[in-house]
Amino acid sequence: GSNTAWTWEHQAMTRARFVLGNEDLRARFDTVRQAVITAPRDAAALRQEITAMRQRVRAAHPVPAGQFDVKHSEGGMVDAEFAVQYLVLSQSADHPALQGNVGNIALLQRAEEASLLPPGVGRAAADAYRTLRQVQHRARLNEEPTRVPESELAAEQDAVRALWHAVFG
Repeated sequence: GSNTAWTWEHQAMTRARFVLGNEDLRARFDTVRQAVITAPRDAAALRQEITAMRQRVRAAHPVPAGQFDVKHSEGGMVDAEFAVQYLVLSQSADHPALQGNVGNIALLQRAEEASLLPPGVGRAAADAYRTLRQVQHRARLNEEPTRVPESELAAEQDAVRALWHAVFG
């Protein structure tokens, strides 16, 4: 059945990767990961659980008016990540190209190539995610905030919002 706690854990499994151990353990890990991400799911219930989780995460990270947080604001990195996680969990059984842990940028491109996203939406979101991640990395390296004026990165925000709309309506 549907369980938000399990959905959160399954979202994490879309990004999980084996990093250390013998090949037998790697094989067991890969088998479990694939079974989890390709398990049959009620797509509507999954959509509802992930969007509710996104609302909770956003509420836990408020952003002052007039500011855009590259990770937590609407149109930010977390929106793109949750959309990718939904696509992997709901579509990877039928689209094996989504099963690999190849990163959000590649998965967005693969989702578009599989016609799971309208033409241009996956690539634009992938480019936007890349830019947002660069801004985040630069800010963290310089010990600066990851917030910018809301008017900055507008094209990136729009691309991620278009992705969100294409995936979640």
